[in-house]
Amino acid sequence: MELHTTQGPLAREDLGLVLPHEHVFVDLGPIADANWREADPDDVVPVMAPEIDRARESGVTALVEATPEGVGRRVDIDLAVSEATDFPIVVPTGIYQEPSIPEWARDASEDELTEWLVEDLTDGVDDTGVRAAWIKVSTDDDDPTGLSSDEAKILRAAARAGERTGAAIGSHTLHGEVVHEQLDVIEAAGYSPERFIWIHAQADDERYHREVAERGAYVEFDWIGGDDQADGDYVDRIRDLMEAGYTDRVLLSQDRGWYDPSEPDGGEQKPYTYLTETFLPTLREAGVDEATVRRLTHDNPFEAYAR
Repeated sequence: MELHTTQGPLAREDLGLVLPHEHVFVDLGPIADANWREADPDDVVPVMAPEIDRARESGVTALVEATPEGVGRRVDIDLAVSEATDFPIVVPTGIYQEPSIPEWARDASEDELTEWLVEDLTDGVDDTGVRAAWIKVSTDDDDPTGLSSDEAKILRAAARAGERTGAAIGSHTLHGEVVHEQLDVIEAAGYSPERFIWIHAQADDERYHREVAERGAYVEFDWIGGDDQADGDYVDRIRDLMEAGYTDRVLLSQDRGWYDPSEPDGGEQKPYTYLTETFLPTLREAGVDEATVRRLTHDNPFEAYAR
């Protein structure tokens, strides 16, 4: 297995702790303003390079960029930050949720979307020479009833591209019942739920965590260090899945960082170091042994995103 990064394909022995869901660059302003298009890598690097350096000093060896099309994907900027810091970044292909799906994606056929995804995954994104490692999809935060027609089309294309390349599909999905629908779509398209990552799983309750893990998918807790949930809540959820036999299906991250071109000077960055400096010591104090911590933070993210 190899993990495709901005520094080329890396093997398991090349890496240690990997953060599986962070952002280096993402446009959270009105996407119609297209601030992301005008962003200059020379403005981003001085802001984000120190954050990458701090992450490395705290024990992080790579991070996964989770910005797809629809919220300002700029792989050239990820590459510039990577080259400035000599640090591997794992980039996605894929498309965000309603209502941020670009018009070109709405107009594209399922076949056309599949070929676009496969090209990013095999030949590289645009003219960067960087292969996308995985496919990022999403579902509407405000609609717990299911996928829109365009979200379903994108997911079917992702499953077909995944079946051809082995790439993981990670989905920003806030509702557990919708995750079950997504897994049904993936299976119907001929791909495996074991290559699916439920991003933002902490947004729904523990019943869905067990059900999704039982179907073989990864359950990712990735707002660790945020304001909404205490560390103890995350510890309880992790231990619950461990006790149910799903330690190898758990991913841990922070959804932090980022330069936002819609904000002056990129906005205010959130350091990538909360997991390593604060949360993992808490997890160890709760009785989770070092081999399990390594499984959660080294092995699981590599196996989830490598192919």
